[in-house]
Amino acid sequence: MNDVTIEPFDLSKRVAEALAVQAAAFGLSSEEVAVRLQIVGRHALLPGVRAFGAVQRSRPGGPERLVGFGYGMPNDRSHWWSSVIEPHLEANGQGWWLDHSFSVTELHVHPDYQGLGFGRRIITTLCAGSGLPRTILSAIDRETPARALYRSLGYRDLARQVMFPNTAVPYAVMGAPLPFPPRP
Repeated sequence: MNDVTIEPFDLSKRVAEALAVQAAAFGLSSEEVAVRLQIVGRHALLPGVRAFGAVQRSRPGGPERLVGFGYGMPNDRSHWWSSVIEPHLEANGQGWWLDHSFSVTELHVHPDYQGLGFGRRIITTLCAGSGLPRTILSAIDRETPARALYRSLGYRDLARQVMFPNTAVPYAVMGAPLPFPPRP
């Protein structure tokens, strides 16, 4: 897929397009997308947010399609996500991961483009420019290609079986030092 590039994108202007990718990747209902549109729209306006997309173009300068995206920001203990995971990390002696960390908030690739390396390219680009010594994220707590990708980048489990409000599945909180190790 030579016609796909990883590049920064304006999350606030393309939030609906990004959520369409997430909906395809996660099988989200229209109600779930509506809720997430509000959340991602608020995140897009926070200081330090970085967003990169896998953008497919049929020709240079031609129409483009977002086929994957990721965004994140310097972690802030006052944010909702941090307040949910903090007790789990503190219980494991890992609370310090919440400080001076880049939080990968979302990373999704459309199912038609998964397994082609775009997720790896997005997350490495996203985290490389963060200027922080480590990165944290949460992922569904089961063996998935996403968790395998994160482990290959040096992420390790910091807490497991974390239940977020209004979710039916447990999550794992994972952390990795930055920069990521070179790919073998």
